[in-house]
Amino acid sequence: MENLEFVFPEIFVSLSIMFLLILGVFKKKGSKLILNLSLIILLVTAVLTFNETIGINEITLFNGSIIIDYLSSFMKIITLVAAFFVLVISSNYLKSIKIFKIEYPILILSSVLGMMIMISSNDLIVFYMGLELQSLALYVLATFNRDQIKSSEAGLKYFVLSALSSGLLLYGCSLIYGFTGSTNFNVIANQLNSNEYALTFGIVFILVGLAFKISAVPFHMWAPDVYEGSPTSVTLFFTMVPKIAALTVFIRFLYVPFLNLIDQWQMILVFLSIASMVFGAVAAIGQKNIKRLIAYSSIGHIGYALAGLTTGSNEGIQSSVIYITIYILMNLGLFSCLLMMKRNNVYYEQIDDLSGLSKNHPLLSLSLLVILFSLAGIPPLAGFFAKFYIFKSVLEQSMFFLAIVGLLSTVIAAFYYLRIIKIMYFDKEKEKYDTDHSLWLKFSLTVSTLLILIYFIFPSQLIEVVSRINIIQ
Repeated sequence: MENLEFVFPEIFVSLSIMFLLILGVFKKKGSKLILNLSLIILLVTAVLTFNETIGINEITLFNGSIIIDYLSSFMKIITLVAAFFVLVISSNYLKSIKIFKIEYPILILSSVLGMMIMISSNDLIVFYMGLELQSLALYVLATFNRDQIKSSEAGLKYFVLSALSSGLLLYGCSLIYGFTGSTNFNVIANQLNSNEYALTFGIVFILVGLAFKISAVPFHMWAPDVYEGSPTSVTLFFTMVPKIAALTVFIRFLYVPFLNLIDQWQMILVFLSIASMVFGAVAAIGQKNIKRLIAYSSIGHIGYALAGLTTGSNEGIQSSVIYITIYILMNLGLFSCLLMMKRNNVYYEQIDDLSGLSKNHPLLSLSLLVILFSLAGIPPLAGFFAKFYIFKSVLEQSMFFLAIVGLLSTVIAAFYYLRIIKIMYFDKEKEKYDTDHSLWLKFSLTVSTLLILIYFIFPSQLIEVVSRINIIQ
């Protein structure tokens, strides 16, 4: 128990959730107070997480079931910062559609706690507990706007398909436990011998379950409907935050116990990656709803993140971590723009609603132009570097076919990003949108746009932090 201070962030969040629940019961109209307290909790947790990384390389707790290292700390801090921004920029939106309730920030905190457990898991059972804690909160968040049929439908779809993927995951975990006699990743790594081929079945089931969670093709079918039907603030959360935890689990699960079985799982990841990149690029072309387009776009981006993991090298892992960090930054900016499309307390989310935006809102359209160019991977923006690192790590391992497919997908994806820019700058303008946005919304858009623009000046800062992540010893 002497190293218990390393799980202080998780303990702090869980105690805070209990406190906020009790406070919410006694203070019926305390939505604003609970939101502000949740923001403070997220910031304090991020500071605690940062403090625990100083001067340590790797620490395991609870018989090796929890691991604290650079990867876990970095991913937790990104998760907490992303959740903070999700909460802070969506408060006005929640008020305007009348779902500004005490439960919302508490559910966000619960899912963040689940993600933190997943990120630090070094054991199948701990990982599954974290996953379920995250998923249960997300089911409720997807249906948060109960008066909307689409939101209820989104929640139901997500619940059914996510429950199916959890079942597959659990089955995979039980198979691995049955063949190796342990759920601990390090013990499983030591037990690999004659059961290698039998273990492949367990690995496949778990990879299918994880692919569901990050909406990789062919397990993506829930994403477009859930993204479109959920309230915009929830879609923002879905797009950004759960992907971080799921990607970390991918890294831990494949590279700690099953690195020796890379021949078995590498082709599965290559297929998931190629299918996601191509499908995400092609399917987004015909979309009319912005949130639906973002859903297909996120499927494509996950394909790129997985491409880094197929390499079986530390450089590949690092490139995926950098990719997901920049991807979150771009999505924060994109959704900040989307939340500014408000007129007479009504939010607009069709692509046609962007028509002639540059004439009435030149600064907003300029920010959106930078973000879309970055998502398309146009140099010298941050999105270009994210893809560059991925392609570099893939080519170093001589995986030329994967790199070629990735490049072609980028070209196809650029088409629908450019179409939006054409609509913004060359189509007939519509009625002006409201300009009375919250200070935090303007701040998040400004910061994300500037960071995307000036990333090329100081790319070494992020690379330096991420280069400490060395999973393969």
